[in-house]
Amino acid sequence: MLAFALDITQNKPTNTKESEDDELKQYMEYQRKLNHERLVHHSLDYAKNQLQENIDSSDSEKRSQFLQNFFTVSHKFADAETLMLMLRKLMNSQNSTNNWYRMNSFYHSVVFESMQQFVEVYNQILVESPEKAKDLGASEGVEVDFEDWAYLYFPDMDFHIGKSLSYTHYPFAKRNKAIEEKWEEKIKEGKSKAEALKLIQEDFEIDDTSVKLLLGQKVTPPDLELLYTSVENPIYEALTEVEDGRWGVMDGESLLDHSYYMGSHLKVWEWRKREEVEKETEMVIDEMSKSSNKK
Repeated sequence: MLAFALDITQNKPTNTKESEDDELKQYMEYQRKLNHERLVHHSLDYAKNQLQENIDSSDSEKRSQFLQNFFTVSHKFADAETLMLMLRKLMNSQNSTNNWYRMNSFYHSVVFESMQQFVEVYNQILVESPEKAKDLGASEGVEVDFEDWAYLYFPDMDFHIGKSLSYTHYPFAKRNKAIEEKWEEKIKEGKSKAEALKLIQEDFEIDDTSVKLLLGQKVTPPDLELLYTSVENPIYEALTEVEDGRWGVMDGESLLDHSYYMGSHLKVWEWRKREEVEKETEMVIDEMSKSSNKK
């Protein structure tokens, strides 16, 4: 099974504050209608089939255009054959019931783009062919909000640095912008792109594969290895542990509670003003920062 930031095998999450917050309750009810395993599986399968069709095509221009449109970031570090290899490795890992497989930034990029493309198709199927959507089993009749899903299940979006992110990805967009600005600052001081990125890598905890990706380097055989650990290893245990006072604004809650709480604020419901949500989000992030600095 692929290891994301949250456990994709858990389809019925709850939050301790649901009874006190109508928006959070509605958000959690939506979360409980998603089947993450099926969503990931169908996304990878769809991407693989679409890619295979274009690999089989004799029209090289059409294939090139497909790669640029479907794998906007990923086609820059991998050709069609390598992308197919990556998708097969991802599918095999997703179908494994014995191990958790950890992805690097190259794989995150491929999964992100595969899911983004499939979710758009799936949401259309929900409207045009509800029975077919039901057979796919990715959700209980509700459209999938991919931006919200990506915020919850990806650990970061460093692979997207230099490209715009949507409003729902606000925390990632804020981090990426900070990295971009600091990187550019070092370059203006006379450093090369590689030197500048190396200087800020530790401060922002950017992993080595993200550095390679951001420098425009191609994926190499070692990058294609997916690290794994037994499913018996409780890799998500820390998310459910109650953090007494650690985060200040969420005393007695877990990091998992906090993830959904933030997600509910980032998801802009039709009756909320975007400016209001952004202000509240900034307040939460500031409080978290203050609490962390006290430690």
